[in-house]
Amino acid sequence: MITPHAEGEPVPPTSMAVPRGSSTVLRIVLGAQLRRLREERHITLEAAGRTIRASHSKVSRMELGRVSFRVRDVADLLTLYGVTAPDERQALLGLVERANVAGWWHNYNDVLPSWFETYVGLEESASVIRNYEVQFVPGLLQTEDYARAVVLLGYPSASEDEVERRVRLRMARQRILHAQDPPRLWAVVDEAVLRRPLGGPEVMRGQIDHILNSLELPNVTVQIVPFSVGGHAAAGGPFSILRFSQPDLPDVVYMEQLTSAVYLEKRDDVDSYLEVMERLCIEAEPVGRTRQLLLELREGL
Repeated sequence: MITPHAEGEPVPPTSMAVPRGSSTVLRIVLGAQLRRLREERHITLEAAGRTIRASHSKVSRMELGRVSFRVRDVADLLTLYGVTAPDERQALLGLVERANVAGWWHNYNDVLPSWFETYVGLEESASVIRNYEVQFVPGLLQTEDYARAVVLLGYPSASEDEVERRVRLRMARQRILHAQDPPRLWAVVDEAVLRRPLGGPEVMRGQIDHILNSLELPNVTVQIVPFSVGGHAAAGGPFSILRFSQPDLPDVVYMEQLTSAVYLEKRDDVDSYLEVMERLCIEAEPVGRTRQLLLELREGL
């Protein structure tokens, strides 16, 4: 799980509204507030734990947003931290119920690993999503047929029902692109992604058509890194960078592996990946060329 920045002045509780209401993000925001209040008063984790009749490790998990919250525990901690003003207490206590509400993705727990559940919750509240892909079309831009081919590649022995559940989950994630306050999606894809006819030529033509249609959305940008570039900045593989409008949340770099994922949020790490992403955008074909390149690639299928 990722953690918010520890430095800086506390954000007033009344400014903690979260677009799209991701419980994952709400838990992190609430935990960050509790940690800042504790550290400002130089109270140890052990002392905080005794106050709520728990271990210091539980308080640490609360501050990291890794567990659900109880109103009683948060109220006792606020009292310990000297937060007595009714409006301040209510702003924080009001977050508890919202932070404990299960997100829509919990309906897919049977096919959603815990390490990816975190990403879906963060994606739900991101203001900017930047992807770099070398093998597959980004999940938020996949068609059902293409997504099905990807799932079958990764889970060749899965039942038909399981495959369809995984496809439905991917399609449900795409709703954020059409939300009232959608995130900005900026995807940079290697040319190999679009030349590899995953699912067959017909599926791939439909996939390219879908990307062309998605480019009509004002919040979607796609760039293509052509083979002619040769070696390029992102030699390490695909990654995503998530940015949030909430001041308590840092940018997060996400890298998926076969059976797990890595989340990076330390400033130096994130800055390194942001630099790579910027170089990729420079090396890739200009945004204005994307549509023509897609049409040419479609014609060659």
